[in-house]
Amino acid sequence: MAAVALLAGVIALAVASTRAARSEAGSLPRSIPAPGGGWYSGLAGSGGETFKPGRTKCGYLVTPETRGVAHSVLPCDVKLFISYNGREVLTQVIGPGPYVAGRQFQLTKALGDLLDLQGTQEIRWRYAG
Repeated sequence: MAAVALLAGVIALAVASTRAARSEAGSLPRSIPAPGGGWYSGLAGSGGETFKPGRTKCGYLVTPETRGVAHSVLPCDVKLFISYNGREVLTQVIGPGPYVAGRQFQLTKALGDLLDLQGTQEIRWRYAG
């Protein structure tokens, strides 16, 4: 009887462990604070010539619904959290740019609209991991 109880306990732990691993694998990345616990900041604009309809140099198809950013140094596919105007979104680098002097980031029009970012504004950002 004790052996059956022990076996049932081992099976229950294995099932719980498998479920927890699946849950963690399906969760969103966490926001990684900048050194000192804060955020990085940079100037960003929305729309413009950086994201024309078609494929980016990173291979992403740009449509009116595409939400992503261009950055001149960060490589394709880097995931970021961007915060502006009280909103925080998870996005990723989908192309090089921006092609406007003074901007660190260029947001697709759809992402700019989601954040209500107009013109060139200072945003806060963190890596996602």
